[in-house]
Amino acid sequence: MKWNRLSRTSFSIILLFLALLITRLSSADVDVIMAPENTPIVVTVTYPVSHSEINTTLLVESIRAFGGSMANAPIWCMVPEYGKALSDSFREIASALNIDLIPFEARPEIVRFFFAADIEAAALAESLAVGKAKPLIWLSSNTLILREPSEFILPEDKNLGYRPVHHTNIGSLYDKPLDEFWALVYQSCGVREDQVFPMRTHVDDNVIRPYFNAGVLVTRPEQGLFRRWKDTFLGAYREPQFVELYKKDNRYHIFIHQALLSGIILSSLPKNEIYELPPTYNYPIHLYAEDTTEFRPQTIDDLITIRHENFYLEEDWRQKIPLGDSLKHWLTERMK
Repeated sequence: MKWNRLSRTSFSIILLFLALLITRLSSADVDVIMAPENTPIVVTVTYPVSHSEINTTLLVESIRAFGGSMANAPIWCMVPEYGKALSDSFREIASALNIDLIPFEARPEIVRFFFAADIEAAALAESLAVGKAKPLIWLSSNTLILREPSEFILPEDKNLGYRPVHHTNIGSLYDKPLDEFWALVYQSCGVREDQVFPMRTHVDDNVIRPYFNAGVLVTRPEQGLFRRWKDTFLGAYREPQFVELYKKDNRYHIFIHQALLSGIILSSLPKNEIYELPPTYNYPIHLYAEDTTEFRPQTIDDLITIRHENFYLEEDWRQKIPLGDSLKHWLTERMK
């Protein structure tokens, strides 16, 4: 009898432990653990503010509608937690669209610094995707998929798919000496001179040193690229030399995340392992009027993926953006 009572007590303790463990796992956590292996996984980050929720909704709806073979791909939405919550309406949308919401704690100083929480989100997603994603597709939430993005499936000999930045901005012109900011970036990331090559910007068509757009990256999680990005960023962004440069030009403050990403890519991957996606990917429709290149589309419908700056906030967006009737109708329906 004593042994039976002890067995029942032990069994009850085990059941209690399992119940507590299960309650600590959100449905999103379970979905992540259960994600199938060797499948494309799309990742974005959503903040608990209206425009971020709207952008994420549009992104995911566009994937589900126009993604072709990727239409049913797992979609992970990284959600920084810093005292605010996603709206109930967005959570309902996420459930209906089969989005995995993956919360993570974000320190106040990280949330306040431009794009720092995005870096932490990317690193966490990469660590969760090891052994699952083939590949991991990181997209800024202000992206829309208009046609099947088949180029996201990387060739076997490539470990990164990317697009250059839209325009030069703080980029380093290839035929000019390296400036103080980029010299410090290369020093922080361990970039050698022989790892640098010419790259053309997407819209203003300048030849610059490699400056990768952080809004579209296709990676193999096992490479650990995003985790190195995070470690390097956290070790560098508050260094006195960078802080002094922020004071000289606030753009350094805003875009250091992207500059350090570029340095980490250069120091981590040889040029023959990275793949420049076609100019029909990550096209910035908010810069359409500034596009001076031969790749300027006649209509947005000709593109595969686009970036926007909350176009729906402008009442005359239907007139400003060269859209075909079908796509214009689809977007109009989404905005109701």
